[in-house]
Amino acid sequence: MIRAFLVALGGLWLASCSPLERESEWPDASPPIWEITGEDGQQGWLFGTVHALPDEVYWGTHLLDDTFENAGVLVVEVADLDASGGQALIADLSATPGQPPLLQRVEPSEREVVEQLVADADMHDRDFSETETWAAALMLSGAVRIGDPANGVDRELIAAADEVIGLEGFAAQLVMFDRLSEEAQSDLLHNVARAHAANSENGMLRAWLSGDDAALDAQINAAMADSPELRRILLTDRNRAWTRQIAQLIEQGRRPFVAVGAGHTVGNDGVVAMLRESGFTVERIQ
Repeated sequence: MIRAFLVALGGLWLASCSPLERESEWPDASPPIWEITGEDGQQGWLFGTVHALPDEVYWGTHLLDDTFENAGVLVVEVADLDASGGQALIADLSATPGQPPLLQRVEPSEREVVEQLVADADMHDRDFSETETWAAALMLSGAVRIGDPANGVDRELIAAADEVIGLEGFAAQLVMFDRLSEEAQSDLLHNVARAHAANSENGMLRAWLSGDDAALDAQINAAMADSPELRRILLTDRNRAWTRQIAQLIEQGRRPFVAVGAGHTVGNDGVVAMLRESGFTVERIQ
């Protein structure tokens, strides 16, 4: 559910033949890749990913394959996407009896769009009587998404990698949501509903696939504009922690290929900007 909220058969293609030979309603693949160079010439690479994709989206390129093969270690948000006990942990953290009706957990002006989200997910307000708001938001997000986590970019990369390092653990991500204030959880729910109403997932997928960083940044900023707490906890603090880990791996000569959600790479507080602030040269190569 978490990976829904917030993208290797002989290479990194999603199908057995090259996506360049397949017709698709989606843009030609050119998702951003950055090359990172340290002061002494140490190298790494950064690739913004999408955690869930429709079956017909082809995102591989020859440059992506070559870069991945030349890297030393794959670095992702969570290395074990199929960790045992995940569902039990979600249930333990999110279950709190006696929750108010879901629509009452957002401002009156926001209820119509949340009500539509619940209806489109084929759910009912009463389904969340024992579910905290953050978990309800993730459940609804997963129910209406257009992509499938089985097609997630990080999952494909992990399957093709010899060595994988995780920047976070599954449990740590859940705890991060569970510790949000009630106000931030309400903002999260409203943001999910508003994004669904605007069909922004489709727009973000197109922006990512075509390599339009400006469009991605604009959508991320719009989604987080009303909640500084959400932006700090879900984006800025995590980006800062990841940047320190990435920098250390590069300085150690590990040649990391870093694949994290595309929304974490863009903007003034994205990983690209933070690496530059840390003294690295970061150049986009795709």
